[in-house]
Amino acid sequence: MFNQVLSGDFPRSRLLSVLLVVIFLYLGTAPFLFSGVRPINVAATTCVFIVLVASFDLLLGYCGVVSFAHAMFYGIGAYGTAIAISRMGPTWSAIALGTLGSVAVSVVVALLIALISLRVKAIFYSMMTLAISAAFGALVTRMSDITGGDDGLNFRLPESLTPSFRFFDHDILATTINGKVAVYYIIFFSTVILVFAMLRIVNSRFGRVMEAIRENEFRAEAIGYHALTYRVTVNCVAAAIATCGGVLMALWLQYVGPQSIVGFDVVLNILLMAVIGGLGTIYGPIVGVALFVIAENYLQSLMTSLAPSLASHVLMARLFDPDRWLLWFGIAFVLSVYFFPSGIVGKLRASKRGLL
Repeated sequence: MFNQVLSGDFPRSRLLSVLLVVIFLYLGTAPFLFSGVRPINVAATTCVFIVLVASFDLLLGYCGVVSFAHAMFYGIGAYGTAIAISRMGPTWSAIALGTLGSVAVSVVVALLIALISLRVKAIFYSMMTLAISAAFGALVTRMSDITGGDDGLNFRLPESLTPSFRFFDHDILATTINGKVAVYYIIFFSTVILVFAMLRIVNSRFGRVMEAIRENEFRAEAIGYHALTYRVTVNCVAAAIATCGGVLMALWLQYVGPQSIVGFDVVLNILLMAVIGGLGTIYGPIVGVALFVIAENYLQSLMTSLAPSLASHVLMARLFDPDRWLLWFGIAFVLSVYFFPSGIVGKLRASKRGLL
């Protein structure tokens, strides 16, 4: 049973298995374990970025292609959903139409980008995707009548997905099961389904061919596999999944804006999470995203709580001033990349095989 669910791709490390189980339980029970807005928001953001970073790993880890246009497809999903709901009203049909329309647009755009850009190699392809992504960001800002411009778009969801809507008269495990909890579990289960789908893709014949092309394109071509066809296909698949991530984030925030959705910071964060977790494995993005998002949200709070105990040590107090949290955040991840060059998952799997 587990072999079928995981498509034969087991963690192959006891510590990695424990990490994955802990992350799954944390995300699956977050609304019942934590109170307040911030912890649930962190868990929902983690789910969305697992989808986004894992789909990016399909390109970088399995295809060997660095694409800076990936956040654009995330933005298409978010904006497509927001525009559909804003125009059609807070209905399920608007959500469905926005999702399907966004995925269709992303696949077409990804196909065109791939056919044009994948004929060039290495840094030239990356620069072309960066230019296209920048053009999309500028377009979003300029088309203020449709996208809201710099202010973005706010929208409402169907009544059953609002915090005021209660599914039960009584709390369950001291938690009110309202529309916001329902949105969270839509995001969570969508993430689980998409992760299993990606596991199936990378462990299929298609995934093996992609790895062969990544390792030696000339040899793959020599035995009959057309590299461009496979790369175009994986670009379209990754774009569609990234679009779904954008839809999920829009549903959670009920807002889309250029800085939070299509900003260059989103691209850099995606790349960092993928590298930290480990490329070429769907488990890598899960671990990388969980560590990154939790550190990003709680490191400053941790330093704030430590501040009173360090007040008597002037140098330590200055070094660990809460306003310097970004410095330590950067140092922590530079060290993680230095000590885990193949990513956390790659290190754990290599350690299991006794290769270190």
